Amino acid sequence: MKKALKIPGAPAPIGPYSQAILSRNTLYVSGQIPLNPETGVLVDGSLTESTHQVMKNIGSLLNEANLSFDDIVKCTIFLKDLDNFNEVNKIYATYFRSTPPARETVEVSKLPMDVEIEISCIAVQD
Repeated sequence: MKKALKIPGAPAPIGPYSQAILSRNTLYVSGQIPLNPETGVLVDGSLTESTHQVMKNIGSLLNEANLSFDDIVKCTIFLKDLDNFNEVNKIYATYFRSTPPARETVEVSKLPMDVEIEISCIAVQD
């Protein structure tokens, strides 16, 4: 069973993919960038604001599947500049009340819409 989640609380995809796919008890969240879901416009501000927007977008998708940040088992963070690792890490950590998920962070040369950060994740409902 596979169900695509498309919700107004997260930005519409900018390509041929689903925002998230729920398959049985596992949610696969596509890479989220700092798009404001209400305006469809990129957050124009600091990396801190961009990271919070990405996490809010992920939270909206988790909520639609009746999941929370505590249900995330794996994340991937893509950064245009790995020198921003510490700044992003501080913000990212505030979203996990218990055991943080497994994760990798990689530097990439370019991201969609030339953003500084993109995060994808996998969450599992117990």
